[in-house]
Amino acid sequence: MTHPETGADTPPPMPPTPAPEVDGATAPPAGLWEKMKADPQYAPEHLALEAVRRLGPEAHAWQERTRAQRPGIPPDALADLAVKRFVNLARLSGAVSGATGIAGAVLDVGVLAWNQARMVLHVAAAYGVDPREPERATDLLVLQKVHKVAETARLALGVAAGRERAGALLRGNGTPMHRVLVKLGVKLAQMAGIRAAKRIFAKIVPGAAIILGTWANSSATTDLARRATELYRPRAAYWSDPPQLPGPRQG
Repeated sequence: MTHPETGADTPPPMPPTPAPEVDGATAPPAGLWEKMKADPQYAPEHLALEAVRRLGPEAHAWQERTRAQRPGIPPDALADLAVKRFVNLARLSGAVSGATGIAGAVLDVGVLAWNQARMVLHVAAAYGVDPREPERATDLLVLQKVHKVAETARLALGVAAGRERAGALLRGNGTPMHRVLVKLGVKLAQMAGIRAAKRIFAKIVPGAAIILGTWANSSATTDLARRATELYRPRAAYWSDPPQLPGPRQG
């Protein structure tokens, strides 16, 4: 092609910019780790609350950006983009820390549970459900099978939030760190949908991490994605005209 005035060659038109992918796997923030170590019994609740605070806005921005770049994309297709990305990340999440032993196992399952929460919030956003709403923390705990029903999850979230506000997490209880890590690992593994024993075995036995980590992480994340889709899909009234989430709150 030539420029209409100069006659010089011009490059062909650039293709449409693809929608940006979800960022890579991330670990829970340091402040959250401190809360969970201080209160391992309610670790899943602390993680769910923090995920909605930090990751809800990220999921909302992602769906807005992707819909702007792919006008008319159906909710199912949008959700599928997030699910595929996070299942792939789950396969790699065991290599994030490089640590061994119980500390490495706890870190790995924490990373997995955190990124699974990211996926659920992205799926919610894809189906027009606001990922920034506090009720999403309840959804996370039920979808990740920490609690069987929403009412129990809400009560536990209230307890965890109350303990945080009361400063109970700062005092600690003098429990040896090894016992704290074991309890924390079991609670996070339950949330992530895998058995703590498998993760510990995978971190201690050479070569096992690749086999068990890849299979267990992707399988658990795929199952969670299916449950999240079943929960949020009915809320999208029209595939061709997905509901728009409200803009940022004022004040």
